[in-house]
Amino acid sequence: MTDKKQMRAELKRRRAAHVAAIPEGQRALLFRRPPAPVEALVPEGAVISIYHEMASEVPASNYGRWFFERGHRVAIPWFAERGAPMQFREWANPFIDDLLVPDPYGAMQPPADAELLVPDIMFCPLLGFTSTGGRIGYGAGFYDRWLAENPPQLAIGLAWDCQLEEGLPIEPHDVPLHAVVTPTRIYGPF
Repeated sequence: MTDKKQMRAELKRRRAAHVAAIPEGQRALLFRRPPAPVEALVPEGAVISIYHEMASEVPASNYGRWFFERGHRVAIPWFAERGAPMQFREWANPFIDDLLVPDPYGAMQPPADAELLVPDIMFCPLLGFTSTGGRIGYGAGFYDRWLAENPPQLAIGLAWDCQLEEGLPIEPHDVPLHAVVTPTRIYGPF
């Protein structure tokens, strides 16, 4: 399957079915903190970007809370309006979802007066990944453009194991990840 639209639809379906099959008590234990080898890659004081997860996405906000407790500043994507470039603003306290407001795409983001930050370490959402760091996202290209224009020290994908797909239609503008973390494995660093 090489058509990206079809691939994205299949990956969304696969991910939703996978997550629905994980008992809630078990799911609550997954992605509570970064694995030790990933934690060791993160320098002290680094600005960490995560994303506020939507349905069936890996719960990246758990990583945000974990890094925040260790003194890191945490940023999440921010959009002024639909079609505007992605920026990152500080999530002043990842333990308080009420500090966030809806973004133009239905996710949650910091308010417009939150401080703009440039992440050193990025934990990225994805629909599919390859075992060598290839990534396919939702199709708008926000992360690929950001990663190309503002290369972080590390860009790490967070995924469920079912999102591994070696046959992704990777294109030249698709920026590869440095690593991918799943509940059972760390792919990379590449």
